[in-house]
Amino acid sequence: MRYEIVLAPDAAEDLKALPANLRSTVKAAMETHLRNTPTRTSRSRVKRLRELDHPQYRLRADEVRVFYDVIDETVQILAIVRKAEASTWLEQFESKD
Repeated sequence: MRYEIVLAPDAAEDLKALPANLRSTVKAAMETHLRNTPTRTSRSRVKRLRELDHPQYRLRADEVRVFYDVIDETVQILAIVRKAEASTWLEQFESKD
């Protein structure tokens, strides 16, 4: 089954802000890993995020992290951030007890 990949407005801006070489790496990784099997986890590439309902998954593409949710037959890209900024970005989704 082919999944539709949809970029949130913020994710589209994140992608445009990347240098051309990283942008092409991220696009290729999204096509390869998210188009057909976005929920198949691996040791290094796709990771299911624990203790978070949103985002559900993270794709590693070189030094960039792609955070996304899978809803029915759609992969919704929420953000595309550099590795150094990933933990800061994820903090907004942690539950505040």
